[in-house]
Amino acid sequence: MKTKLLFIWVFLALVSNVSAQQERGIFGPSNWLNNWTEFKPAKADYGEATQILAGSISSDTRLTKKDVYIIQGNVYVTNNAVLTIDPGTIIIGDSDSRGTLIITKGAKIIAEGSETDPIVFTSNKSIKKAGDWGGIVILGDAPINKFGLYTSYNYDDLDPSLTTFGGDNAGGSSGVLKFVRVEYAGKKARGADNFNAILLGGIGNKTILENIMVSYASGDAFEVFGGEPIMSKLVSYKCNGTDFRFSLGTQAKIDNSLAIRSSYISDPSGSRCLDISSYIKKENIDFTKKQTSVVASNLTLANDSDNIEADIKAGLVKEAVYVAENTTLVLKKSVVSGFKPAVVLDSKIEINTKNLAKIRIEEMYINNCIGNIFSEGSLNNEDLENYYGNSLFFIVYSKTSNIETFNDFANPRRPDFRLALTKITASTK
Repeated sequence: MKTKLLFIWVFLALVSNVSAQQERGIFGPSNWLNNWTEFKPAKADYGEATQILAGSISSDTRLTKKDVYIIQGNVYVTNNAVLTIDPGTIIIGDSDSRGTLIITKGAKIIAEGSETDPIVFTSNKSIKKAGDWGGIVILGDAPINKFGLYTSYNYDDLDPSLTTFGGDNAGGSSGVLKFVRVEYAGKKARGADNFNAILLGGIGNKTILENIMVSYASGDAFEVFGGEPIMSKLVSYKCNGTDFRFSLGTQAKIDNSLAIRSSYISDPSGSRCLDISSYIKKENIDFTKKQTSVVASNLTLANDSDNIEADIKAGLVKEAVYVAENTTLVLKKSVVSGFKPAVVLDSKIEINTKNLAKIRIEEMYINNCIGNIFSEGSLNNEDLENYYGNSLFFIVYSKTSNIETFNDFANPRRPDFRLALTKITASTK
């Protein structure tokens, strides 16, 4: 009887452990990428534009599936208007005028597609490439950490009077982005950097941000300035800039989200999957306010490389995660595969118990990385290895290819980036 009970206990323990491990990285009972995503957007035929969007939208407006819309120049949704976009609607960004959609503070966008009928923002070029058009800017009245309640997104030829964001309404809503794809955004601004595919400034936590895919952006895929966004099932696919960037006092939660980078597409000089900072210029920041804090769970951050070691030697690959000083990060139940190293901490962060308590990295699956967690510029990470190497952090290390690590990594149309534990042999340190 005792032997039978012991067998049952061991079996349950093993099942529980496997179940817990399988929750690392993106997860779900089925592949939630199916139906609404597109991994070969260059071959998609979206038709010709039948309606023009230009200037300002100052009253409630609906875009319908029966038309194809083209954004010409900077299109501002103003005067607390609501821009509603029906499922299946196609919106094309004009390349020549760098079409950009700006949802101003107080206005809303309700872009709620469906799994079988997503909303698509894409390029008007016959041969599409990263940076063909501008992107989407959504501005709200949630807190930021700069002096004063507000700031303005002064960028290229955007109107600063229409791009203010920030306030004291953490529970505000700027609308809905759900089952939305944004392709080939991030056009380079005159004398400045590239636009970002989606920029969120001062977004309140009632804004719905779910099932959003950004692919082949020339700038950052998702950039968040301040606010308290709650984000789920986001996808950044083969973008040039950073996949998920948080700054200016953001208090963010992001879960069950994916970033796939390419050694030959992504910019190796300062772009990462996840970038956490509290400021762009330190002198502009009010340190009596909340500094950037991100809780990230069940992320899958992977480099799409057939020979990761060769790409690293060629200088094409950097770290997956960068954490700047004066920030807080909880990164858990996530997968990092194919980087050098997995995580880098700002050189200004003194390695001590107090500071590391604000950077919780736990229940991770780190695969095929050259190094795990380092201080910036340091060749010796012994202190960090000893700290995060404690078994209490439940970090698993492995050295397997992407094909072995994930369910169906190389499928050109319907990849499955969930962790495939049955195909790998992992070891803990």
